[in-house]
Amino acid sequence: MSINTITLVGRAGRDPETRFFESGSVVANLSLAVNRPSRDEEEPDWFNLEIWGKQAQVAADYVRKGSLIGVVGRMTTEQWTDRSTGERRSKSVVKVERLALLGSRADNAAAQGPAGAGSTAAQPSGMASAAAPPPLPPPLPPPPPSWNSGPLSEEEVPF
Repeated sequence: MSINTITLVGRAGRDPETRFFESGSVVANLSLAVNRPSRDEEEPDWFNLEIWGKQAQVAADYVRKGSLIGVVGRMTTEQWTDRSTGERRSKSVVKVERLALLGSRADNAAAQGPAGAGSTAAQPSGMASAAAPPPLPPPLPPPPPSWNSGPLSEEEVPF
């Protein structure tokens, strides 16, 4: 049995580079910095991300350099021949299957700088935000008076 799953939480190292194809497909590429604690200081590990489809469009619309995101995907290695030198090259790429926007709108606005500070774009459906939990349901009504008739006798205890 083989399992190739990677889960990462970190900050976008750059704005996504988005490409649109005539077929209607969308791909977004960006880097992700994930802090690795060490004895002296935190040192980031860098990952190349490739996102396709609707999630690529979400990344293009909402992810900016410094945005906190979470991804689940699979690790792959791309190989090619360098046109100028003829050398074989390769790089590791995370093919993202799920993308989650994790930062608050204020965090993301700060990451975007002054241009993003006035943005009022809505959170995409299906994406949870850590800063905006869903509203609490209304409180339950009090129990009927018969429920609070005092302590139970030994005959009333079912066990």
